[in-house]
Amino acid sequence: MLDTQSILDVLRPVQDPELQKSLVDLNMIRNVAVDGGNVSFTLVLTTPACPLREFIVDDCKKAVQTLPGVENIDIAVTAETPQQKALPNQQSVAGTKNIIAVSSGKGGVGKSTVAVNIAVALAQTGAKVGLLDADIYGPNAPTMLGLENTEVQVEKNEAGDILQPAFNYGVKMVSMGFLIDPDQPVIWRGPMLNGIIRQFLYQVNWGDLDYLVVDMPPGTGDAQLTMTQAVPMAGAVIVTTPQTVSLLDARRGLKMFEQLGVKVLGIVENMSYFIPPDAPDRQYDLFGSGGGEKASKELQVPLLGCIPLEIALREGGDKGVPIVMSAPESASAQALTAIAQNIAAKVSVAALA
Repeated sequence: MLDTQSILDVLRPVQDPELQKSLVDLNMIRNVAVDGGNVSFTLVLTTPACPLREFIVDDCKKAVQTLPGVENIDIAVTAETPQQKALPNQQSVAGTKNIIAVSSGKGGVGKSTVAVNIAVALAQTGAKVGLLDADIYGPNAPTMLGLENTEVQVEKNEAGDILQPAFNYGVKMVSMGFLIDPDQPVIWRGPMLNGIIRQFLYQVNWGDLDYLVVDMPPGTGDAQLTMTQAVPMAGAVIVTTPQTVSLLDARRGLKMFEQLGVKVLGIVENMSYFIPPDAPDRQYDLFGSGGGEKASKELQVPLLGCIPLEIALREGGDKGVPIVMSAPESASAQALTAIAQNIAAKVSVAALA
């Protein structure tokens, strides 16, 4: 006889591939209903960007189909993103579940490009996403997100000024670029940098966010210390290119996060190879090859993905249309989307560990 308990019993052996725990024990199977031979239930994933969504759904269907009398299976898929836990000396950002730092050891490796496209890719899955441009001295994210001429609003109240973030492609964003003229240099010492980053964290109307992606400045300085000490971090993503000098700096940045107690989610190898537009079936290793994979093995952190260098990727950044929007079928966009999904999965595992 089909009933709710028999459905739960047959689904209990089905595991979340990332968490390696039973879906039933994780309370990811809800609202089970049986109407004759019709079975329906809700599958609650830990992220809208789950890379194994179809795999999990198929496993659930196969399990239920083993029961006699089942004629039809209807699975509604939704997601509840878990929240990172704050340490006693940290202050969470109200409404924000997970903060992800995208960092690099040196400039010029495409860190901002990766951060912007990851944020947009996560938003495309239905996740609520924010982007904090913490690169105070070189705020390029507004240009890449098509918001360079945006005027943000500041609301004044007794608790202090509250900045309304800009919005495009499903992503809320704040940046120093909104507060200064295009050619104006930011000539600040550490304490002022610390102050503006804290304002971007706590004095912005972020609303509810599943993910706040932080585009960090290159290096291992004040901004990194402020972020890691102030808020609970879901983890850090290290962006590098295959060439040796970039990998050397990336290793230093990675070790910095480890020493500060921040989990390194993995390495992203950008500019892995060049794809010429007139010969899309050819690849050229302009900056070497295999560097990211070698570093990930030596440092025992995952290689989240490799992003090829395409002209459309650069053009998207210049025009303010991220490549995951402008050319979603391109090799670069597919790599960035897969990286965003991998990051989301690892963030969920860290939050539920």
